Amino acid sequence: MRFKIEAESAIPVYKQLLNSFEEQLKNQQLSNGDALPSMNVLSRELGISKGTVKKAYSILRKMNYIESSHGIGFYINVTKHINSKVLVIFDKLSAYKLLTYQALKDSLGNSSDINIILHDQDIDLFAQMVENNINAYDFFIISANFRLEKPIQDKLVQILKKIPNRKLLLLDKLVDKLPGNFGAIYQDFENDVYDALSEKGELVTKYDKMNVVCSPNSLYYNLISKGIQKFCKENQLDFASFTQFDAENIKPNEIYVILNRQLDEELFGILKMVKQKKYILGKDIGVISFNESPINEFILNGLTVLSTDFKEMGYLAGNMIRNKSLEKIRNKFDLIVRETL
Repeated sequence: MRFKIEAESAIPVYKQLLNSFEEQLKNQQLSNGDALPSMNVLSRELGISKGTVKKAYSILRKMNYIESSHGIGFYINVTKHINSKVLVIFDKLSAYKLLTYQALKDSLGNSSDINIILHDQDIDLFAQMVENNINAYDFFIISANFRLEKPIQDKLVQILKKIPNRKLLLLDKLVDKLPGNFGAIYQDFENDVYDALSEKGELVTKYDKMNVVCSPNSLYYNLISKGIQKFCKENQLDFASFTQFDAENIKPNEIYVILNRQLDEELFGILKMVKQKKYILGKDIGVISFNESPINEFILNGLTVLSTDFKEMGYLAGNMIRNKSLEKIRNKFDLIVRETL
């Protein structure tokens, strides 16, 4: 048993002890029943305070990794730690995030204990969540959906660096500047949209123009819009984007891509004008929404959607956790064609 401490590291010493212990346990260098050094011995060997060792041992006991017995001292006892402890940190619990979460639970079955909390795209709240739970879980599944301004993204990277790579699995958005061999199941918004439109281009290019309607505070509008504009340019389609849209101005032989939630007023406004002008959806005009949810099959006899596969995202995440093998995977993305195209 060898605990490694780097005096120059920014990681607190007690956390280094925890990380070293978990790494040795994972690599089977430690086994159930192995004795641990006493707090006095370990503090003397490493040249650290007894209080630091005591803090690390206390956390390991709370995590059900070790026990202590009079006359024996501390020893490894992982019989209570059969299930992996998983913390899911989502930004919001939307209909499609629920699909991911349910698929994750189905994939994990009884092999993990799962808790979920929401950061609501508040970077300071997220930092507190990570700090408060860093030693209590075996895996962190995180949707790192925050505004793309540099100060926020820089802070996000620093927060995520506190989580060991072997414990970190990002969902939905890859954090490009985060180094390391962490796991990720992600959307590549710009290229995903372009590829999905290109794959079924003949259904889209029968129209003359593509209009994108999106609220000003959309996180990934710029990325999605780039992919759509690239497709339009290559296929000689006119393109326009709106953050405020007057549905009375809809015109025949044009597509309207709604990047807000499926049931926002922009969609209802367009549908109202379609009815008043007696246009036929899927023939006179096209309507595409963003992000699949179960209700889309029933809206307008089927609402066409650009979307990643949220169920697949959850199943893949569960498989990675069960196999304790994290990797980076670009998730499936598709143009799901229904009656409105």
